Amino acid sequence: MTESSGPVPPLPDGFLDSAVAAAVIPAFVTGAWEDGMPVLWINDAFARESGIGVNDLAVLGKHPLLELVDDDAERDRSQGDLRAGRPTTRMVSGRLMDGRATWWQITMSPVPGEHGPAEHWFGTATDVSTHVERQANQLASLEVERRERADLDLIAQTTELLGDLEYPYALRDIADLLRALVPWAGFYVNDDGLAFADGVDVASPPSGRGRRHARYVPDLPADVPGERPDAPADGDDTREPVRDEVQDLLEGVVEGPVMLRLGAGFPAHSASGWLRRDLLRRVVEETGALPRAVVVHAVAGRRRVLGLLATWHGVGVAPDGTVTEEVRPGPGEPQHVHTVIEVVARRAGTAIDNARLYAREHRLAEALQRAMLPEQADVSGLDVWTYYAPNAEHAQVGGDWYDVLQIDEGTVGLVVGDVVGHDVEAAAAMGQLRSVVRSYAFELATPGIVVDRVDQLVTGMRIPRSASMVYATLRHQQDGDAWTVQYTRAGHLPPLLLRDGTVTQLAGGAGSLVGFGSKPRTTGQAELRRGDVLLFYTDGLIERRDRSLKVGLDALVETSGRITARDAAGVGEELLSRLADAPEDDVALVVVRVPDPVADAQVQPLSPRSRRWLLPSEPASIGRARHAVLRTCQAWGLPESASAELVVSELVANGVLHGWGNIALRLFDTGDGLRIEVEDSNPAPPVTTDGHPNRVGGFGMQIVERLADWGWRPAGSGKLVWAKLHADAVAPR
Repeated sequence: MTESSGPVPPLPDGFLDSAVAAAVIPAFVTGAWEDGMPVLWINDAFARESGIGVNDLAVLGKHPLLELVDDDAERDRSQGDLRAGRPTTRMVSGRLMDGRATWWQITMSPVPGEHGPAEHWFGTATDVSTHVERQANQLASLEVERRERADLDLIAQTTELLGDLEYPYALRDIADLLRALVPWAGFYVNDDGLAFADGVDVASPPSGRGRRHARYVPDLPADVPGERPDAPADGDDTREPVRDEVQDLLEGVVEGPVMLRLGAGFPAHSASGWLRRDLLRRVVEETGALPRAVVVHAVAGRRRVLGLLATWHGVGVAPDGTVTEEVRPGPGEPQHVHTVIEVVARRAGTAIDNARLYAREHRLAEALQRAMLPEQADVSGLDVWTYYAPNAEHAQVGGDWYDVLQIDEGTVGLVVGDVVGHDVEAAAAMGQLRSVVRSYAFELATPGIVVDRVDQLVTGMRIPRSASMVYATLRHQQDGDAWTVQYTRAGHLPPLLLRDGTVTQLAGGAGSLVGFGSKPRTTGQAELRRGDVLLFYTDGLIERRDRSLKVGLDALVETSGRITARDAAGVGEELLSRLADAPEDDVALVVVRVPDPVADAQVQPLSPRSRRWLLPSEPASIGRARHAVLRTCQAWGLPESASAELVVSELVANGVLHGWGNIALRLFDTGDGLRIEVEDSNPAPPVTTDGHPNRVGGFGMQIVERLADWGWRPAGSGKLVWAKLHADAVAPR
């Protein structure tokens, strides 16, 4: 900035008037506040921008600007400034003389005169419409982004809840999330008729029958709050009933969504009528409001509609966002609300269908696996215990199997194998191999020859999965208690022989995988004495991701050498407790022990005090269970063996007579007595009776009640009955 070299020359007379009049900013002059601030003058820019000319001032009156202003949110504050004689600025919206909308920033400053400090006011009106519009667009864009993020977050939370449909309130929590968008939302499942649902029973597949709606909720009485006076009872309407749109939605006749008018009449026992009654009751109870209409979306699976998602929007808006004759749209009801609800309904249907499909495959695979495995073996002269557990990470189906065969009075055949894979194809291959081995085991005597014949047949069958197995025969010597074991291994881990704390790997008879034998199979042999134990197992018992198979085998050998149990079930339980706490593959285990009457009569040292058996639902299992509990009580040194034998006999007999499928028997030494658990597939609870006139029996549970404390609980698809023997229990005579 440079200094002036002399005084500033004065402006010519009338210069300021001409400058203001010619300025591009609209300007005006008003009178004093006390005189009502009439407009006295406007410049050319004001006339040009507003469309008001000088000649219009007389026509429009003292305040032509008021004719242009639509909204003046800051009017009260600005008038306070004017009254006090202070400069003021405010934003107003309005319309020009030609009807165009606009925004002005009005600035007014007092002009002192001879009679006071604010004898006149000088004002400017700047058009800020472009700025306001740009700011509004930015705010709208931010609002759209915020809303989209909120919608995505809601859908993400919904997806997380749908990932765990075993949670019993998953659908209720999703409906609660949707109530951030609408006043009320709720799910209905179509399992043998519509029913309001907080969650989904994935273990119970839908029936697909959607017409039995009337049996769930009766008609509401006329005086129940929420029943519209203009809504006729279903089937009693003198008018022609409207179409059952909800049933059409359930049957896939329409894709939906549909608007369900709650004041309409519907056919008797229709889906629309049932849903109308239930919605009136629920919405009134939960919101206190009287709904007129709801939007109903289909919750669709792959092949059928599994249920409905009903939403009440507070005021009626059609699914496409249009206004209906009966209801009017409320503020803030954009199309995105319907879009989010539709996405949630579609994802819920897919998730429910997937969960039910997985549960169905899970049950089928487990049934297939169990059907292919033999039950707990019962052979003459040997103590045999078997165990199988599928890997929980897969669909409970795999290729591991075992088989124990009573070939003749003095010969027992035993096979343990493993087919690669954890799917139905692996189980099918396992079933084929098991059948082949069984057929040749009863025909041929030497294990090597049996597996040779299996190789030949498997090669012709073209079984798609590779497999390993070990097959052995145990023969009782005629001149004593000794047994001879012969075995051959087709790519399988060696069986273990446990004798007096020493563990020997039966590594003979080795060969390639089943179906790949290029030369005759060899047969290994070992002699067994009283008290000897044979272990046959699959690699799931020892295989882990963090160690090699050799290290796992060494751990099995070391653990087997420290086993203290003297019965086959005890040996198996001890191995499982130490090695199979977190298996990463299917586990099959067979324990064979040659009884030793002298050692078995002695109470063994402390070992895992639990035993388990899987028995077929047949009368022979009753005797097998009695034998198992007697042997266990003897091994544990428990005195109540007679009472335990009687209780087990009654519980297993009930399972055989009234149940179906397999029967699981478990024994536990609780420290102060024996606990017995029997599980079967019949969910009906056991009951005590007074017997039946002129009939034998009917007193089984009364006998159990005399000898033990007992109870039951649901287990899987059946029940588990338990009994804890009294310390002073004496078997009745």
